[in-house]
Amino acid sequence: MLKDILLIVVGLVIGAVIGFLIAKHFTKKYLKENPPINEKMIYALMSGMGRKPSQKQVKQMMNQMNRYM
Repeated sequence: MLKDILLIVVGLVIGAVIGFLIAKHFTKKYLKENPPINEKMIYALMSGMGRKPSQKQVKQMMNQMNRYM
């Protein structure tokens, strides 16, 4: 009886860990393929703040954002 309950609890814990790792993998893959922000959005954002960014500035912003993903 106690052994059965222990096996169920261990199975649930292992299943939760595996499920978490799989979800993490697919989320990272999705964000890499479909980034939440792109160069056009950065350009529009900086233009909206009253500055005209150069391509170098846009690339620097993209590199900073990709570093944190």
